[in-house]
Amino acid sequence: MAVPLLGSALAVGATALPAHATTWSDTGLSASAVTPDTFGGSGFGVSDGTGVTDLSGSGVTWSLHSAPAGVSLSGTTLSYSGAAVTSPPNVVVDATDTAGNAEALSIPITLTAGSIQLNGPTSGVITASLSALADSNISGTVKFTATSSVSNSISFSESNLPAGLVSGNPTLTYVGGTAAPGTYSNVKVTATDAEGAVLNGTFSLIVAASGGVTIGTAGDEVNPFGNGFDVYRQHQHPGAVIAGWPATQADPATHFQILAGTHAGAVRFEYAPDGTGTGLCVSDPRGGWASDPLPDGLILTWCNTGPFQQFVPQPNGTLKNVATGLVVNPAGKGAQLRGSATPTAWGGSVYTWTVYTSLPQ
Repeated sequence: MAVPLLGSALAVGATALPAHATTWSDTGLSASAVTPDTFGGSGFGVSDGTGVTDLSGSGVTWSLHSAPAGVSLSGTTLSYSGAAVTSPPNVVVDATDTAGNAEALSIPITLTAGSIQLNGPTSGVITASLSALADSNISGTVKFTATSSVSNSISFSESNLPAGLVSGNPTLTYVGGTAAPGTYSNVKVTATDAEGAVLNGTFSLIVAASGGVTIGTAGDEVNPFGNGFDVYRQHQHPGAVIAGWPATQADPATHFQILAGTHAGAVRFEYAPDGTGTGLCVSDPRGGWASDPLPDGLILTWCNTGPFQQFVPQPNGTLKNVATGLVVNPAGKGAQLRGSATPTAWGGSVYTWTVYTSLPQ
């Protein structure tokens, strides 16, 4: 018999994904080689005008990256309003092409009252550029590297990622990801150095994932020994203890519905005996409850979007609480479930969301 899902106003209001959407637990990423862009600018030059410094070049627009106070850039002209400055720092300008790639020019200057000029010959202008943008597949993650012509530090970001993955620097990781498995083309990586030089590239990303949990369905988290989350004596109130107990269709104490969390990869569990949501969700509040005198015991609290009620399925099958960073561990049949730094050695901490119709009758 299918269990109706009536839910609760609190739970529905907090759900981040639409009802019956499918969420995944990512288990690994790999990528094709990056195809770097070719910078579209050329013919750069720096020259002095009357009290100003002029920039030249084709295929780019200019922006001011860093400069002493009073220095401004309008179009291709650097100007200065202020008093004379002894030994001012270089002005750094970025030349950006239509694809968003950029090179940075570090320009030595002299500042006198209301005037900016080159300090020495144009050979003193240093151009920073990026090259050798590449990736490598390391233990289910993708790490990016690039080379700066002037040995500047480089940061990385990724865009056009599948929903459920977030950008990483310098490593794109599956941990906490909920992207659906598959191959995604035209994913973009952007390398940016400390002076504003930019190099973009594209690659294909392969996502491996497991789970396929349908948000909003009835069921329970069950370990390999058949024990699932159980509301002790079916107590429907905040503070009710969550214990480990055989999960069955016949036992309403083991009936929950799985809800989306608001943190990356996280889900929540609303107590739903016989399919009726109670507005009470599984939480590790880190103590402070009379019914939970020891820290990190699992209890029911009113459903909300706080991190204590959110659990991220891990690649090894454990459930990690967002607020505490601890995994859910059983302590034997009938005992309260608790958060611990490491999973049990005997495998009881591995949980799988099991839909109601797949629970034993």
